[in-house]
Formats: sequence, C-alpha cells, structure tokens
Amino acid sequence: MVGRKETSTIRGSEGTFLLHGPPNCAESATFHRDAQQSKYIAFSSDGTLFGWCNGEKVNVVKVLSGELVKSFDLPKTAMIEFSPQNKVLATWKQYTKTQDNPQGEANLQLWDLQTGACIKTFYQKKVQGWCPSWADDESIAVRCVNNELHFFENNNFETIASKLHLQKVSEFALSPGNQPSKVAVYVPGSKGAPSFVRLYQYPNFGGPTSALANKSFFKADKVTMLWNKRASAVLVTASTEVDKTGASYYGEQTLHYLATNGESAVVPLPKNGPIYDVSWSPNSTEFCIVYGFMPAKATIFNLKCESVFDFGTGPRNAAFYSPQGHILVLAGFGNLRGQMEVWDVKKYKQVSKPQAADTTFFSWCPDGEHIVTATCSPRLRVSNGYKIWHYTGTVLYKQDVPADKELWEVLWQPFPAGTFPEKAMKYQAAPSELGSTEAKPAQAYRPPALRNKPETSSYKLHEEEPPQNMKSAGDKPMSKTALKNQRKREAKKAAKQVQKRKTLYSPPPSPHNTRHTNIIHTYTKEHNCRKEKK
Repeated sequence: MVGRKETSTIRGSEGTFLLHGPPNCAESATFHRDAQQSKYIAFSSDGTLFGWCNGEKVNVVKVLSGELVKSFDLPKTAMIEFSPQNKVLATWKQYTKTQDNPQGEANLQLWDLQTGACIKTFYQKKVQGWCPSWADDESIAVRCVNNELHFFENNNFETIASKLHLQKVSEFALSPGNQPSKVAVYVPGSKGAPSFVRLYQYPNFGGPTSALANKSFFKADKVTMLWNKRASAVLVTASTEVDKTGASYYGEQTLHYLATNGESAVVPLPKNGPIYDVSWSPNSTEFCIVYGFMPAKATIFNLKCESVFDFGTGPRNAAFYSPQGHILVLAGFGNLRGQMEVWDVKKYKQVSKPQAADTTFFSWCPDGEHIVTATCSPRLRVSNGYKIWHYTGTVLYKQDVPADKELWEVLWQPFPAGTFPEKAMKYQAAPSELGSTEAKPAQAYRPPALRNKPETSSYKLHEEEPPQNMKSAGDKPMSKTALKNQRKREAKKAAKQVQKRKTLYSPPPSPHNTRHTNIIHTYTKEHNCRKEKK
C-alpha cells in the first residue's frame, strides 16, 4: 500500500529502538531510543501502538508519531500484551510471597488504555498461558483457572459470564476471528484412560454431546493446538517426553486433525521420526509438516489429510508461510546450518536457496516480500546481529552487534489483514550491494579407505528424495494399506543403509582373531570325531 512503511523494533544490551525499512533502513526519528535494557517489547495487533518495560516503567507510544499514550509505574513487570482492539493492556510480574504477606499479591494486572485505570487483578503463578485470550472483537476473553475455563464478556472481568469445567483440563486454544467463538480444550489421560481434545462453540458447554468434535489418543505428555485462520479446523501435535522404543531422542509425536464439522483423523506421515514443525497456510485449506529423521521430509496436506505436494528430503526443521500464503520457506535452524528453501507454492517451483548460518530467529515482514533472520542471545552469545532479506535470496540490510554487546530480540510491526496485497512472483534476484548467500553444495564425508575410489550410490549415507507432486492428474490418494506398505519399504531401505555403513566402516579382522577362531573350529571338529568313535 502506498505510504505504508514497514517498521521493526530492536531490543538488546544497547537499548530499544525502532527501525524503518526495508529497502532503505534507518532508525526512526520520531521514537527516541531508550538506552535502558528492556525486559519485554510488544506491538498491538494492528501495529499502531508499541509498548515496552524497562525495569522502571511500562511505556506505550504511537508508532507513527512517537507520542506517549500511557506510562505505568510498574518496575517489576516482566511481560506485557495488548488486547486485539487496544482497549486493555495486560501486564505480568513474577509471583512472590513474603512472611508479612504469605498469600502474595496479585501479579496479573489489566489496565484500561483510555483512562490508565486498573480494571482487574488476578493471581497467575505460572508464566505459561499468563495472558487472557481474547476474541478479535473483544466480545469474550478466556482464562484457565483450576481445571476450569472462565469466560468474560465485553471486558467485564468482575463477572464470570460462563464456565467450562472438565477434569484436569490443562490447555486451551481460542479460535481467531469474531463471533461465534470456538475453543479447543485438552485433557491429559490418567489411569489407563486416553487423553482427548474437544472443540466447543461458545457458550454451548452442556456435556460431551455438545462438543463440535472429539479426538482421543494415547502417548501424549503435552500437546500443541493450532487453529487455522478461518477457525474451521485445529491441528493437534501430541508428544511424549521419552520414546520408549529408543528410536528418537526427541520422544514420540503424532499429529491429529479436528474440524468444527465433526471430522477427525490422524494425519498419516510416510516417514518415521520427530515432527519438527506444523504450519497452516493463510488460505486455511492446506498445511505443511516438516517431519522424519534427518534428512527430514516436508509435505503439504489438504483438509482431507491427503498429501498434495512432497518437497522431498533435506536439512530442515521449520516451515514459514508468507502472510499472503503464496510463498513457503523451509529452513534448517538450530543445530543445522541455516539453509533456507524459498518455494512458490502456487506453481511448486523453487525460487531461491539462501543460507543464514547461526540463525536463532526468523520472521516474515507483513508485506510478504521481506524476511528478517537474527542471531540472538542467550541462544547464541557470539556473532549477534540481524539481516533483512528479499525472498529471492539477496541481503538488503545487515547489522552486526559489537562483540561486547548482545542482541536479544527483533520484532516486525504487524499490520491489519489486507494492508499488503499479494504481488507477482519474482524469480530473478533483487539488486543489492550486499549480494546473496546461496548455499554452496557441501561434499559428503568419505572415510580415508574410500577417498581414492570412484564415488557410487552405495557409499551415500542417505538416499535423497526429490520433490514430487502427489496430486497429478488421474492420481488417487494412497490408501491406508498402501501407506503402511510404503512405510515398511522405507524401514527396510533404512535397515539396508545401516548395514552398508557397518560393512563399509567395520575394521577387518586381525590375524590374531582369525587364528583364534580357526583353533576353536579345529578343536570342536576333533572333539566331535572322538565322540563318534566312542
């Protein structure tokens, strides 16, 4: 949109400041850099307000003009959050109690951003799920309190409008969008009973029959529930802390699909191994999963849980859709080398393959054209800095933090949906003085015994799988039996590869061992002959 300027905020040991751009990046002239070290930063959902807490006060300013909206004297505040319509500011500090006050003081506070008055205070000991969840129009807000979900209407937190009570409910996820609001709740299993997730529509909570959908499963120590943008379906990643088979260090994961029309299913994954990431497309009709032992597979599924496109295998553990949904980035961060694959998901064509080593943070700009990658403390305390990229693989702006300083957080300013319409795809690299960082093809390690021999496929550690379109003309989705057989074939192939590696890398038997074996064999033969004579 003409006149719109993207803004990002930088938080580190040098303070907090706003950065305008790209493509031309410069520090904001209207926002005065706060040299104090901030504990937390946040934008409002429409991007008009920016707030931060610096150990002395919680300040809220208008992003465009830098004008101070409200300042709260809250030195111990550790986290802040805006309500969707910018009516309420939620602040949280660590729960503490003293001898003089054994009950402690309420540590979750809700403030009216118009008047600056405190609306309500709550006790919230756990940092997980500390902030109430609001519907986009703020018609309802939800908190989880002692195995109950408490619903409040129109920001009236003095009166509980409705309750949803389920024994041991530990997680919930409120649907995005306006009314009618839906909520997904998770109850962990106990005493041999399975765990389950149920979907409800507010305020219809009258027993199990009122649930829109229900899915029960075993092997779940914790879950992650992810709604799509239209609030029509939820993806539930169930995981255990320990894999009892010993196959994975990451425990076991399964992915379940629940829809508000009552449908539910287990998402079939052709490759065994961990589920690294699950991401909904903004169009709400597809989702991408990165899964399987390294090199990991990435596959797009439709709402019938049928595979639509398989990206093959590669060093990746994350998937990021652009806000418009026309581009997908598959990346390998953390203990991987930072390789990114940028795909046009309409044509299923790869656009670029840049590399951002030591990346600890990735985020799309709301315009759907630019990306930020950063190396932040405390995840990595060396080589801190950030880069702003064009999706075609070129670096447009780069900022390295001095060796004695630290970068803690980089955050894009959000914009309302529809502010930046989808633009035509570009496949030619955008011009930049910093150029691109295309990943160089790395040669696989070869043991000394094989280095002077011609390379053959039998020496490969992994069989690489190329991308393939799973919904070609006339093709039918795989049945459960076919999928089971495919997994068996892959397991056999993996076992063969392990056996090959053992054969290639196992040392030849020493002459001493061979002689010892022959002596035993001869002795046994003579002993048997004597037995026969007797």
